[in-house]
Amino acid sequence: MTVVTPETEVETAKGTEGGVGSSGSLWTIRLIVLAIILIWSVPTVGLFISSLREPAAIDTSGWWTVFGNLGDTGQWTLSNYREVLDSGGFANAFLNTLIVSIPATVMPITIASFAAYAFSWMQFRGRYILFVTVVALLVVPLHVALIPILQLYAGGPELDISWMSGLVGWAVNLIPQVDIGAIESVSIGFPLQLNNSFLGVWLAHTGFGLPLAIYLLRNYIGSLPSSVIESAEIDGADHFKIFTRLIVPLSVPALASFAIFQFLWVFNDFLVALVFLGETPQNRVLTIALNQLNGAFGEAWHLLTAGAFISMVLPMVVFFALQRFFVRGMTAGAVKG
Repeated sequence: MTVVTPETEVETAKGTEGGVGSSGSLWTIRLIVLAIILIWSVPTVGLFISSLREPAAIDTSGWWTVFGNLGDTGQWTLSNYREVLDSGGFANAFLNTLIVSIPATVMPITIASFAAYAFSWMQFRGRYILFVTVVALLVVPLHVALIPILQLYAGGPELDISWMSGLVGWAVNLIPQVDIGAIESVSIGFPLQLNNSFLGVWLAHTGFGLPLAIYLLRNYIGSLPSSVIESAEIDGADHFKIFTRLIVPLSVPALASFAIFQFLWVFNDFLVALVFLGETPQNRVLTIALNQLNGAFGEAWHLLTAGAFISMVLPMVVFFALQRFFVRGMTAGAVKG
């Protein structure tokens, strides 16, 4: 005998037991989300409107005043964008940003993927301690490491052997010619000269991005089916072949998700580029060029807003191109079973 459940009862069951909730709760959630979107979008809308206004209008009235007379085409102009594109050095700054961003994204992903595979599927002593140490680096502020790294780039690694003065102190009586003071001042090292170089900023961004990359990729790679790895091992595949032919193709969502994070972080970075590359025209990136567009006294807001929107084009293209991997990469590996 077949029991037919009324449609109204099925809908009620879905609303209560299925976790969907009542229509009133859904509308409340939608209104909250809409309010968050509006609040988040207001600064961007204001920036865009300001980029299309004359400098005098920006100085004398707020951007929201344009809504009082939207039909007045005289209040809109593209001259700000033309002036930014025609300004010397902006195209070179865009190229420098790509030169910095692409390697600084590929390098940490490559290193972190190898490390994540090792932490997940290779057995070696101290594996857990090393992973905990890497995760602990996530809490170290970026700014704390800037000065030590800058000093390392400028002077190179040095080995201070002043501690040896205590060991040879007894030799003073036997060999009076030994000068302990000279020993205390000796250091062994070689100059790196990585300041104002692209290699220096690549290494800095790689070091800053590795802890998060290893943490995210390890969680994802560790959640892959062990039967796949075991089958490859039975077929005689070594770790490198397993990694390149199995792990990397299966980890594309996680790799793409971190690529979005890292690329956007490096592309929009100002502090690291300022410290390790400087403000010289041949080395400056987009963020530094935008800061210089505003002028020494902040009088060129029309150029800053236009330049900001020009610099947003490429990150938006990257984000929407990899968007389909974003949610999958962030949630995969979070739930097992």
